[in-house]
Amino acid sequence: MPSNGYNLRSLFCRLQIWLLPLSWTFVLSAITPVGVAQSSIDDVHIRTPRTELAEENKAGNSSSPPSSRPLKVDVDLVLVPVTVTDEMERLVLGLEKENFQVYENNHLQSVQHFSTTDAPVSVGIILDTSGSMASKIDRAREAVIEFLKTANPQDEFFMVSFADTPTNLVNFTTSPDEITNNLIFARPRGMTALVDAIYLGVAKLRSASNTKKALLIISDGGDNHSRYTEKDLKGLVKESDVIIYAIGVYDRSFPTLEEQLGPELLTDIASATGGRSFTIDNPNDLPDVASKIGVELRNQYVLGYRPSEARGDGKWHKIKVKLLPPRGLPRLQVSVKQGYYAREQ
Repeated sequence: MPSNGYNLRSLFCRLQIWLLPLSWTFVLSAITPVGVAQSSIDDVHIRTPRTELAEENKAGNSSSPPSSRPLKVDVDLVLVPVTVTDEMERLVLGLEKENFQVYENNHLQSVQHFSTTDAPVSVGIILDTSGSMASKIDRAREAVIEFLKTANPQDEFFMVSFADTPTNLVNFTTSPDEITNNLIFARPRGMTALVDAIYLGVAKLRSASNTKKALLIISDGGDNHSRYTEKDLKGLVKESDVIIYAIGVYDRSFPTLEEQLGPELLTDIASATGGRSFTIDNPNDLPDVASKIGVELRNQYVLGYRPSEARGDGKWHKIKVKLLPPRGLPRLQVSVKQGYYAREQ
């Protein structure tokens, strides 16, 4: 098995959350605002354009991914979702604003917004229904159901299945039941247009109702039938405001080059957005990992800052978050989006 991603065999305790000791007087609830400097996640956000094409895709099925204009942001307040985990992949909650430093293009920024509010999220579920998923599809359906159990009433979802081409199984809905009821129509067949499906998912999220947006990808192989290239997809993901989580279900051996490159593709795409990729070799582990992702998605720190050198230059602005953890904590890991494109003025 590849070393990247998430190894369930190294995890001795599923779905645990690392809470800081009370002696450090940190807030231990991930859904309660932290500190007096907070504001509602809906009050401040990065404004993004909504393309007409994305609106059209919301209205019906599509057998091919849409083209997409570059997504750039008006830099008023940059919001940075951050996930912190320990060496055992457990969430670390209870950190405060002072425990984070944010850098843009290597320049330290002043964090003006800090919260751990469980904000409403718009989620696209990208489900592999290619022929190789025949022995795994039942557990994949269970994984989707477990993920939806972590939903909040204000969340919205859509679902895209993909084999030879991506297809909208369910358009935006606030009803998890509508997603689960349509899982029966996800039947394995054909080849794997993974890149096209992710491309479609990212484009559809441009017409989402919520500021926070995410994709959950469940797949068992690399791409072998897409029109778009990995380069196209990585460029789109880099320009988007979508957090991507992926679960790769792979056999112990890789019969094709595409399958061999599958874990690397999902890891590269997820890490670029501040999400994570989980690699497993046992389909029975799918529901637990999906539930873990749902919990993690709703227990993130959100850091907001106004760039010290804000300008409409249309260029890529690299983001880096550095942790200043309390003494005595084990080594911690940070997952954060790599940067954003500023809108050109």
